[in-house]
Amino acid sequence: MALGTGIFLIVIGAIATFAIDDSIDAVDLGTVGWICMAAGAVAITVSLVANAQRSNTTHREIRDEHVDEHRDQRHVER
Repeated sequence: MALGTGIFLIVIGAIATFAIDDSIDAVDLGTVGWICMAAGAVAITVSLVANAQRSNTTHREIRDEHVDEHRDQRHVER
């Protein structure tokens, strides 16, 4: 989800910086655009790092041998 948000922020920032020539009183759209692009880059970076960490997890099954032996004996006795 953060990946899509980051791309969206970069697109909106690029439009505000490079494509819009109008100005709003007390708001510099170029600066707002650069801030949006930087925030989008940070969001994409954080998303990729989080996904890389998630895929490096390992799972280990711990089995208690006494429980397995007890289960095997019940099945044999019947």
